[in-house]
Order: sequence, then structure tokens, then C-alpha cells
Amino acid sequence: MFKYWYNNQTNFVRWADSRSDLYRLECGVRQGGLTSPKLFNLYMNTLIVELSRTKIGCSIDGTCVNNISYADDMVLLSPSIGALRKLIGVCEDYAGAHGLRYNSKKSELLVFNPRGSKVDTVPPATLGGTQLTRVSKFKYLGHWVTDDLSDNIDVERERRALAVRSNMLARRFTRCSTEVKTTLFRAFCQSFYTCSLWVNYTQRTINALRVQYNNAFRMLLGLPRYCSASAMFAEARTDGFHAIMRKRVASMARRARASSNSILNALANRLDCPLTKVLIALHVRPRIA
Repeated sequence: MFKYWYNNQTNFVRWADSRSDLYRLECGVRQGGLTSPKLFNLYMNTLIVELSRTKIGCSIDGTCVNNISYADDMVLLSPSIGALRKLIGVCEDYAGAHGLRYNSKKSELLVFNPRGSKVDTVPPATLGGTQLTRVSKFKYLGHWVTDDLSDNIDVERERRALAVRSNMLARRFTRCSTEVKTTLFRAFCQSFYTCSLWVNYTQRTINALRVQYNNAFRMLLGLPRYCSASAMFAEARTDGFHAIMRKRVASMARRARASSNSILNALANRLDCPLTKVLIALHVRPRIA
């Protein structure tokens, strides 16, 4: 059934009232199809297994962690350029055998600097005959990763996004009731995407996000600029900044420990894991807003 379905499907592009000619889709799965995720996983799982079987790359408590994949986004992890070249070779062999082609322009090389030093010269690594561009940061699944393992850039990303969302709410819903505004604030301004992964940031950067969060609630409700943040959140029965951070990190730690994923278990069960250290710091030394 699937073979017939995919061999006989036709597509067209619609723009306004215009429609393109019909054409055949020779590769890929149907976008939005209920079966597409499972079909894609079946197709790509062999590559993940082959990479893991090499036992080349980073290791955590005996668990090989040389590739992290989410849909069609893959990260290769390696302690050396030589090992990275071997992992890339596995990917290239799989691509050649399965009719795939990697986009070298969208693939980048990031070298994590040792603590207190910086790696200036690194031998080249190629993908499909094209040398990978070395970068100091890249955005993976919406989260900024930097070569110095600092989360300041990602915290600033969230602060800017929060400013945009809060200004939109204040502009569009200024005449709504306090209950409606509070509900909208919880829905649009308390997500703090990937905040549970923040483990290395300056106090200045995190304070800027906290101030942005507090001011957003004041502006939405029309409260005085210098009113008490703790009082306004308590009165509205809404979590303050530090309460959100504690809940997000605790939730992340709980889900990681309960997961059947070997990589998450290797990380979550270590007392020296950065996530564990942040969780302890947030709950043992609560801060007052």
C-alpha cells in the first residue's frame, strides 16, 4: 500500500488563486502525514545505529555519544578531528547507498574550547568534498550553542523574544480585563524556551531577562514601574521569574531521569552534571525577586 501510494502521488503548488502544473515527488515523505515520522525514523535509524556501533566519539560513563539526531538535524560529537572524519565518512557512505545528499553549506564545524584557553588552529574537515566552515556559535533546534559553552547569547535571544511578545500583548489587548491579560501573559510570556538548559551565564544577563519579565507584566496590567514584583505576581497568583526557573529545571531533571534514553540517563545520574548543579543551586539557595 505504501509503495503504491508513494509511487503514484502527484503534487502541485498553489499561490493565491493560481496553481502550478502537476509534478511527481521522487523523494521524501509526505509533509504532515500521520505515517511520515515513523517512515522517516525507519529510513534514518540504520545510520544512527551504524554511527553508534563505531564507538568513535565522546563517551559518558561508558555510553558512546557520537551523534544526536532530531528529525533531519544531526550533530556529530567527537574529541578529535580524526575521529570526526571517520564519523563523517560513515554518513557519506550511508548517503551514497541510500540516494541522499548532504547540504554542505548548512553544515558547520564548532570546536569547544578547553577551559581557560582557545584553540586557534584546527585541521580541516570536509563533507561531500566541501570543507566545513568553522564557527564560534550555531543555533540548534532554536538554542544557541557557543564554543565557550556560555548561555549568555541564548538568554539574550529569549529576552528579545519576550520583549516582542509582551509588546504585542500590551498593544492588542489593552482594553481586556485583568483576568484575560493574566491568562495571555501565562500563555505567551512564561515559556522561556530551553531555559532548563542554561547552566553558564553571567548575573547581568540573567538579571536583564528577569527585569524584562517583570516589566512586561507591569506594562500589560498598567502597574507603576517601580511596584513590588513579588507583590504583583502574588496578587495575580502568577509565577515570578525565579519560580519559573526552578520549575523548568526540576521538570527537566525529572524527565531526564525517568527517560529510557541511554544518553539522558548517563547525564542525569551524574552528580557532576551541570543540570544537577543548577537544580541544587536553584532549590537550596532561593533568591528573592
